[in-house]
Amino acid sequence: MKHKYKETQLTKDSFYEASVKRQPPSPALDSDITVDVCVVGGGLAGLCSALELAERGYSVALLEAQLVGWGASGRNGGQALVGFSSDEAIEQQLPLEEGKRLWNMTVEAMQLMRDRIKKHDIDCEFTSGYLSVAVTEKKARELKEWTEGLQQRYNYSMQSIDRNQIGDWIQSDRYCGGAYDANSGHAHPLKYTLGIAAAARAAGVQIFENTAVTGIERGAAPVVKTARGNVRCNFVVLAGNVYLNEYGDTVAPELDKRIMSVGTYIVATEPMDPARAQALIKNRAAACDTNFVLDYFRPTGDNRMLFGGRVSYSTATPINLVGSMRTRMLAVFPQLADLAVPYAWGGFVDISMNRAPDFGRIENNIYYLQGFSGHGLILTGIAGKVVAEAIAGQSERFDAFGRIKHHNFPSGQIMRTAAQVLGMWYYQLKEIL
Repeated sequence: MKHKYKETQLTKDSFYEASVKRQPPSPALDSDITVDVCVVGGGLAGLCSALELAERGYSVALLEAQLVGWGASGRNGGQALVGFSSDEAIEQQLPLEEGKRLWNMTVEAMQLMRDRIKKHDIDCEFTSGYLSVAVTEKKARELKEWTEGLQQRYNYSMQSIDRNQIGDWIQSDRYCGGAYDANSGHAHPLKYTLGIAAAARAAGVQIFENTAVTGIERGAAPVVKTARGNVRCNFVVLAGNVYLNEYGDTVAPELDKRIMSVGTYIVATEPMDPARAQALIKNRAAACDTNFVLDYFRPTGDNRMLFGGRVSYSTATPINLVGSMRTRMLAVFPQLADLAVPYAWGGFVDISMNRAPDFGRIENNIYYLQGFSGHGLILTGIAGKVVAEAIAGQSERFDAFGRIKHHNFPSGQIMRTAAQVLGMWYYQLKEIL
């Protein structure tokens, strides 16, 4: 799926872009250079990899086809969550101790985000607290069983909230129960991404924006090709996710079938009185329901309600995006009907078939990071750390992720999209029934 011609409108009305002041773009690559590592992709996976590598003493060039943070890293819901989009694949495939090890790496990733915010003085409105909510009694029971399972399997504590308590946590009649994670949280993702980019530049990373990769010449010393210059290196880290093969079919075509593009959409209201915003969700936590096609929402630093959902597996932007998203928001918070919705935007995230992260190698010296499946805000941090460890010769933790088996999506974008749409309808029907 080629996305580059479809996203002008989706980025134009982004609250995140409207609330930051970007520095002038870094120059595009216009000559041949030689470095230790070339990173492809200027989202958080690429930036965190580049930062980790530079801090280890490697010379690093990062190539970004647009601007850093232009894709999912700068447009997502801002939820920084411990764990994975789905535990099922990991728990079915791996022994308990191996699954626990991977889970603990997500706990480490959460702390890594906090540490980087502090170390690099990144003003990204980070707020602790995450509330998972259930819309039916059945889902509330399943959520309680899940939180109890986390304690038993991984020694990870979340606070269960029953029907009689849920009104103390969220000012909505929609939910029957919930669970609170004090360790997870939320942030302004574009501010965080730009902060990591600044830290990477300060560490010596050469960042080239508006520099699309058109192909890679593989070998002992790979050559990463662009329109106006090439990068010769010893290692390559591919962190372009759904955009990786947008500009050249010889970058890494074998990775295309391992992930699929999913559209997700967000609105932001006008600012509220701080006390009103404070009352909506206890502790100003981020929140998300447990439906297959889910809603996620959180207060922003300037007291807006940011509300996301309306997932599109067909990659088609919903008609009347503001109206449809506002309707979803008012189903949760009808008391916000008086607020205008000046911002509506969206974009594509990468999901793997089993919703588990997909990290691996396509050559001994070419690594890839993808399949974050909606948990990229913190998983990209640990991904960058373990790929840097692997390049430095300590690949045990990187290879732990590589032991998760993944299946390809159906061949061809039309078949792939049709299968996902049918799957979405199936799960929606199950939830209705």
